[in-house]
Amino acid sequence: MDTRSTWSITNPTPPGAAPAQSDPTPDRTAPARIALVGVHGFGAHHLRNLERLGAEGTVDLVAVADPNPPAAGALPDTTAVHANLDQLLAGNHHADVIIVATPIQTHAPLALSVLAAEAHLYLEKPPVASMKDFLRLQEAAGAAGRSVQVGFQSLGSHALAALAKLANGEAADELPTIGTLKGISATGRWVRDRAYYKRSRWAGKRSLDGVDVVDGVATNPLAHAIATALRIAGARHAEDLASVETDLYRANDIEADDTSVIRLRTINGLPITCALTLCATEPVEPYVTLHGTEGTAVFHYTEDRVTVATEDGETTHTFGRDDLTENLLQHLSGGTPLLSPLDHSGAFMRVLEAVRTAEAPALIPTECVEWVGTGDQAHAVIPHIEDILERATRAHATFSELGLPWALPNTTGTEALFSPEPGLDYPATTLRSGSKLETNLSPRPYLHPVSTPAGVVVTDHLASDHVWHLGAGFALQDVNGSNFWGGRSYRRTAGKYLDLKDHGRIEVAGITREEGRTTLDLEWFGADGSLVLQERRTFTRTVSSARTWRLDIQTRLTAVVDVTLGSPGSHGAAGSGYGGFFWRLPVNGSPRVFSSTAEGEPAVHGSVSPWLAWTGEFDGGTATLVFGSPSESEDPWFVRCSGYPAVGSALAWDAAVELAAETSLTRSNTVWISDGTLDPKEIEELVAGR
Repeated sequence: MDTRSTWSITNPTPPGAAPAQSDPTPDRTAPARIALVGVHGFGAHHLRNLERLGAEGTVDLVAVADPNPPAAGALPDTTAVHANLDQLLAGNHHADVIIVATPIQTHAPLALSVLAAEAHLYLEKPPVASMKDFLRLQEAAGAAGRSVQVGFQSLGSHALAALAKLANGEAADELPTIGTLKGISATGRWVRDRAYYKRSRWAGKRSLDGVDVVDGVATNPLAHAIATALRIAGARHAEDLASVETDLYRANDIEADDTSVIRLRTINGLPITCALTLCATEPVEPYVTLHGTEGTAVFHYTEDRVTVATEDGETTHTFGRDDLTENLLQHLSGGTPLLSPLDHSGAFMRVLEAVRTAEAPALIPTECVEWVGTGDQAHAVIPHIEDILERATRAHATFSELGLPWALPNTTGTEALFSPEPGLDYPATTLRSGSKLETNLSPRPYLHPVSTPAGVVVTDHLASDHVWHLGAGFALQDVNGSNFWGGRSYRRTAGKYLDLKDHGRIEVAGITREEGRTTLDLEWFGADGSLVLQERRTFTRTVSSARTWRLDIQTRLTAVVDVTLGSPGSHGAAGSGYGGFFWRLPVNGSPRVFSSTAEGEPAVHGSVSPWLAWTGEFDGGTATLVFGSPSESEDPWFVRCSGYPAVGSALAWDAAVELAAETSLTRSNTVWISDGTLDPKEIEELVAGR
């Protein structure tokens, strides 16, 4: 509770109220009388901090309570030692402030007892283990007229004032602007070994003896990541959040989550995605990222360090920090606003409540987890977790939506592309509607995963380098000024890519299935919501051999109004004429890209040929993709190999295509998907039978 106080901190009773204890005469110069409940774990940090403040003459540690008392000599001789809070309160120590640093499940009853004794309260995070207890605690603090500071230490950072300016589109004194804020993410990559979960009965528990604990990665070890992101977003109260989604997993033998995505959206529509794990390869200081139209700001909150990256370079500044205990004392003596008042933990408690009431975290299969070390020092590592967290935060996607092999299947907006045919075992191909994608990814339908007959996956989506690259599909970066590709838009007038609010979306209006054929009726809506194109996209599958199958993709675009179909190339970006058919491949080893007339990325990029082939070592085996050029037009190939793996057929390579209202344009592409390698002769035979 953020209650302004004008009486001495040595007298916790406001004027006009009956004293709860026999109070000393108010004296603003006397040290504040502090009691500490819980001297181990994070309580040991409070002991060290109180020792510092005691040496400065700011506080007097009058009593501690812990069933396991501290070692001899760890406390001042004048400090009383009790086994529990009840004994401490009965000791008549006249504590101005009581600090509670005990196991999570004890926070609510102990905090209520402190407030009933009319002492002010410093409560470690998370404040309590349920929203019900949080509301009870708020009511008790209000009734007692006492202040409650919650121990989210990062909220004492001076960087928050600068980050608030950046979030508002302004420059700070120490940092340049990042433009308009698009979203916020929090990333935590820590390591916890088996010993960590054996240190106490409540470690890693969702509940203990019927009492909520909620000791998961998002609500305890990396709770600061979420609390800090919420504070920067201006979300303090539960009602400041429009939605909370959880995607919870565990690699360890525990009840709670150790690897999770928490996806939030504020009532103002700002996305906040927190991707957190205790199963990293090695620990890294956690950070919160502000994503702006002109750059990013990365806040390493444990170090109070902010790095802003823009096209002009990087700027780093390390800020100071206010101690939350000192802030509470200044609040009580002089009315300084609390930095982490209980009332401002409402949004965090909304997150905790969502985690508490969610289905139990899904166990990650053992084959998807590596163990490093032996015995109690062994810790779980999820392979590629660093890149996975980056994908999740950049795309504001859950692990399930990323389609990870260990994640729960995503059943929203995904379905088999083709109807099953009795007696035939075709490779699985998944159609995704893309309807839940963020607006700046230009939501649209696409295929992923697409596999070879042996099951080798040869598409990728939501890659950390270009999160708007979506499997296999058809998209354009400029249709009458609307971006249906995702990401930034290249504009000739600026001579560079710009982060604009110009993204359109492609929606599925209908699906028709026949044997071996699926047809989508699609509608292209511009950034202003108007319908600009209608599309009929037809997929046909054919088995070529035991190791090769063929996918034909025909697109017919019909203009609803007069349209101009463009690309970065048509806007003046030489060699960047992408747009139209596009296939994003996963990272693969020893890639070879070639056509009937050229070999290697520099030679095939921008060339025109009947086919283009890609062979590589994919996760699961060697595979070859052969792309047949559209039969209607000699569109140049767009190829990337060194920076990221992708192939496209460029509809508007260096000049826009004009399409009058009620007229149509058709492109037919073929892809042969094969296990192993194919030599040019085998490829020519496939293409000849097209």
